Amino acid sequence: MSMPEPGSGENIELLPQRAPAWMRGLVDAVAAGHTNAAVPEINRRKPRVPDSRIKGAAVLMLFSGAETTAELPADAEVLLTHRNPRLRSHSGQIAFPGGRIDAEDKNVVDTALREAWEETGLDRHHVSPLATLPELHIMTSGFPIWPVLGHWHIRGDVRVASPDELDEVLAVPVQELINPENRLMVGKEFWRGPAFRINGYLVWGFTGGLLSAIIESAGWEEPWDKNTTHSLAEAVENSRNNEATRLW
Repeated sequence: MSMPEPGSGENIELLPQRAPAWMRGLVDAVAAGHTNAAVPEINRRKPRVPDSRIKGAAVLMLFSGAETTAELPADAEVLLTHRNPRLRSHSGQIAFPGGRIDAEDKNVVDTALREAWEETGLDRHHVSPLATLPELHIMTSGFPIWPVLGHWHIRGDVRVASPDELDEVLAVPVQELINPENRLMVGKEFWRGPAFRINGYLVWGFTGGLLSAIIESAGWEEPWDKNTTHSLAEAVENSRNNEATRLW
């Protein structure tokens, strides 16, 4: 039996005024819908068969970094996870912390914080929830997801708290994500989308598209090659992801 989360249901109201100066442009872009518009169209497809029983999921886009500068700080990082390759769904992929909405969750912020605690041990009271993006959808299934943007104002220890779900927790420097050498377009059949090479992993799909949209909307993007499309299968094969490619 899993232990209850300390402070479950607390710290679930959005507090955009707590955004550090370097994140305020991003929070404004989210509020104006610009970030959602930057996500590849295929990731916003509605479910093929509407089902009222589908509650969806929420993910936490958690950034950390100095609060005393208006420019993107050198220590800015985003929290990501590597999903256990033995999972049946999205195995071996890099993802934001998150998961399905439970009936007990007060709202999507509550879901995102609870799931982040279950997966990484993140203390929800160290997070400032700043904004939520409108509903997005997984490209293959149309499964609805609500991304929650937050700032990690008190850096604490995180770890693999749920080894059945994860095998690594990563605090990825934003400067590495925006480095043009780490960015590429990948494609398979009718689909193409932005991706990142980080620590030997390939970040693609929903997470890659959302990260790309965040970077673009925040004004952090540097020119990179968007015209050359690399084989998704080859890019995954040459990565540390260890994905079950038969599932996609």
